[in-house]
Amino acid sequence: MFNLKEILSVALILFSVIDVVGSLPIIIDLRRKTGKIESEKATLVSGLLMVLFLYAGESLLKLFGVDVSSFAVAGALIIFLLGLEMILGRNIFKEEVHTGSASIVPIAFPLIAGAGTMTTIISLKAEYATPNILSGILLNLILIYVVLKSSAWIETRLGPGGTSILRKIFGIILLAISIKLFKSNF
Repeated sequence: MFNLKEILSVALILFSVIDVVGSLPIIIDLRRKTGKIESEKATLVSGLLMVLFLYAGESLLKLFGVDVSSFAVAGALIIFLLGLEMILGRNIFKEEVHTGSASIVPIAFPLIAGAGTMTTIISLKAEYATPNILSGILLNLILIYVVLKSSAWIETRLGPGGTSILRKIFGIILLAISIKLFKSNF
């Protein structure tokens, strides 16, 4: 049932979509504005949202009369646009500004477990076994926690240039992933 290759593929895909490293400038800015980010709370809430969508997302689609393959193609298009955003440095999707606790909104949702992540999780169900997707989610949650907890340290090490380069690399990976998802579900 558990397949290491699938787990690593899922983990890499989710890592690229969640893009916690590419979101570091936003996380650092929020930490400066609010004084602190509750890493544990943000990680737990985003993990709960991802797991709930993994199990209930398909039922929600059926409620609207949409099959997983169609949703996967739609997800591929969203992932493609997210990749373009990362590479071109332009916002295609409108970012909402929220007040209050930065740990839940906007970090846990929509920054980590947002539309792109939810779409990707449903799309992954078309190709990968659920236990492998759960393992990939868990690996990402561990990484998310580490990044959130050490955002100040990472900020000093990467600098603005390093963050920009990582964002562009993961943008290209997302473009390739979106094309693969589109081809396998169209």
